[in-house]
Amino acid sequence: MVSQPSVLVVEDEAPQREILVYNLEAEGYEVAQATSGDAALDMAREDSPDLILLDWMLPEISGIEVCRRLKARSETRDIPVIMISARAEEVDRVRGLETGADDYVVKPYSVVELMARVRTQLRRVRPGAVGELLEFDDVSVDTGAHRVYRAGEELHLGPTEFRLLTTFLERPGRVWSREQLLDRVWGRDIYVDSRTVDVHVGRLRKALRNATGTDDPIRTVRGAGYALG
Repeated sequence: MVSQPSVLVVEDEAPQREILVYNLEAEGYEVAQATSGDAALDMAREDSPDLILLDWMLPEISGIEVCRRLKARSETRDIPVIMISARAEEVDRVRGLETGADDYVVKPYSVVELMARVRTQLRRVRPGAVGELLEFDDVSVDTGAHRVYRAGEELHLGPTEFRLLTTFLERPGRVWSREQLLDRVWGRDIYVDSRTVDVHVGRLRKALRNATGTDDPIRTVRGAGYALG
């Protein structure tokens, strides 16, 4: 099974935060919480969530400033940010989007609509987690049907190799460290030695090569990790 998308909720008002967390968990997402801008910046850098729900009005550092800093950092700029605000004026919406927010939702909001917006953003960064067809060169994965093909030939992968390939296909060209792959494929709360990643990448490579008897699409980046293509 593909690991579930992770969402960081940044909201200092407990009732609002609890509503968001409840509905996100009901959708099956892994949810982390932050009540301040400083905490949000630290958690985004350390945990690299798939999506951030960010309230505008935060103590000390505003949500707008948090968004600006997230988008200025190379390690967090690609994380989608949905800004949530009571500011409904067009000038505020424009300011939020120009700061780098990927979407802007006005309070009071429809929970159903907000969850739809969450799914839209996650479909862009985690298509494998929402049942999309993933393709790169002659490799394709139907995550809904749990089928893998290379050059038209169906492959039979173990569950860990399937999750690895899906992760690579979601971001072709991105270099994944062993630690990042451990978090994405095995989960943050499970202890696995980082060398286990090498073993399963080796199995995945063997399966992909055996399909066509040709090239290995997975690239080893010395001192950094692995990438597809």
